[in-house]
Amino acid sequence: MYYVAFHKYANQGFYKNEFLGLTFPNNQAGGATTISGGEILRNYWQVEMGYSKWVDLAILCGMVVLYRLLFLAIEKLKPTLAGLRFRNTMSSVQVAEQGSSSP
Repeated sequence: MYYVAFHKYANQGFYKNEFLGLTFPNNQAGGATTISGGEILRNYWQVEMGYSKWVDLAILCGMVVLYRLLFLAIEKLKPTLAGLRFRNTMSSVQVAEQGSSSP
């Protein structure tokens, strides 16, 4: 369910924006002298590199629109559902018997 999380796309888009196209000095022994930003994203941050940062941004905007529409739908249906809930309880008749009470 990680693909539904809002922060996943926000962080991945941020990391792609900051690291892609850059090179950094490599401090690990036995490796190349520099490491690319793409390698850092794939190997260290484990960011999905199958799509660009703009796809992450589009997904975030789509989530904003979807959640807003969902909110508006719930707000429109809330009075209708409340009326249905109370209508069922109002249709039943309850009769209370008064018992004889002795002083």
